[in-house]
Amino acid sequence: MMSKGLAFALTLLLSHSLVRAEAAQAVPPSAATERAVMAAAAKDAPPKSLKLSESEAEEARAAHAESNAADGHTLNSETLVEHHQVSHDATPKEIASLLRIGKKHYQIGDYDSAIIAYLQVLVEQATRDEINQALIGLARTYRKKGDFTKAAASYERFAKEFPGDPQMPAAYLELGRTFRALGAYKQAIAQFYSVLNTTLKLPEGNDATDYKQLARTAQFEIAETYFQTGNYTEASRFFSRLKLLDLAPEDRARAQFKAAFSLCLALDDENAVSALQMFITQNGDDENVPEARYLLSASLRRLNRNQESLRATLDLLKMETTRTKKDAARWAYWQRKTGNQLANEFYQTGDFSAALTIYQSLAVLSQDPEWNLPVTYQIGLCYERLRVFDRARDSYQSILDRLKSIRSDAPGHRDLNDLGDMATWRLSQLNWQTTTDAQISALFPSESHQLDKKSPPHTSANDLHGSPSIASDSMR
Repeated sequence: MMSKGLAFALTLLLSHSLVRAEAAQAVPPSAATERAVMAAAAKDAPPKSLKLSESEAEEARAAHAESNAADGHTLNSETLVEHHQVSHDATPKEIASLLRIGKKHYQIGDYDSAIIAYLQVLVEQATRDEINQALIGLARTYRKKGDFTKAAASYERFAKEFPGDPQMPAAYLELGRTFRALGAYKQAIAQFYSVLNTTLKLPEGNDATDYKQLARTAQFEIAETYFQTGNYTEASRFFSRLKLLDLAPEDRARAQFKAAFSLCLALDDENAVSALQMFITQNGDDENVPEARYLLSASLRRLNRNQESLRATLDLLKMETTRTKKDAARWAYWQRKTGNQLANEFYQTGDFSAALTIYQSLAVLSQDPEWNLPVTYQIGLCYERLRVFDRARDSYQSILDRLKSIRSDAPGHRDLNDLGDMATWRLSQLNWQTTTDAQISALFPSESHQLDKKSPPHTSANDLHGSPSIASDSMR
């Protein structure tokens, strides 16, 4: 048998659903009625949807019928649209039921129903403890729902009414995150500092460990907020401070990486290189190591320390399989991004030997034609620029040979066909140049050595992640 308190709470939730169902089936309202409804909605719009289980709904209908029979009331939309703003003189048991329902629906993600329950508690003759539970529950529900403006207002009311509550450090932390989601970064940082100040004032006890964790989290959130605002110098400074705290190894590694990353974004490359090298050395198995190696290579390149940048890239590309298989997709992404970007930069600046070395390492990462064949084409371009024409021919011919075994309906076949056309054109150019060089050498033997100093037709490296047709335009 359901308790009277639970029946009362369920009646509130179901009645709100009934009102919305009635409204959906009603005839169009008059202009005056429509204006009144819009005004009420602007003041406090009801939730869009409510979710009650079949058992809850059935119990609520029974409770509603029993309540009407006992009190002589009739249920209609006028008395229920604003039900959560009107006191029903709920008993302590009924208020307790509302709190349980609010908590339950929050946990299952039915935030609209949870909000109704918590709002109803706040208009009843609830105790201070019950108001406390309803306010913090309401604030967290609004935040989970993504209604950050109402969440912030609810947290601030909680802080005003219960300034010394043990939950205040957590509430300030959540309020700071809420302000940050709203783009109010200064207010967010102020709330995170309030976490630190509040935890210092609280007495030592069984919750001391939890408060210390909240304080550490607040310091991380301060750094993260500076990072999100683009103040990377301050972000790096605060992330660096976190390394001095008593953190779990993975949290310390994360803070260390974010500090180095912030230096990269601030273009403080000298300090970024040192920070990244230290992070990689101390946290070889961390999930952020692949990205750190990419950032290290890029920072060294900006400092014109090209050989060090090349070594950093090759270290990433040749990383042992036992390490990369722990997070294969992540490693593959950063290996390809790092190698591709740096190889293209070396090619564009005329360092064809360095570009060739990286492209050759990229080629062994995958035999997937959509990856491997464009890399092979780039290798052919490098050999051309280095005037190793036999190797260039071999590269282009290998592309054409592999294309013969690929079905015409295979994914990416059209782009690969374009790549095949480009390889065919490069081969014809090389053959023409070889024939021409031989003819000129026969006519002018004394000048044949000058031909070796000439460059082949202009070529340009293209992004391996892009479309081969773009590269085709640049070479024809």
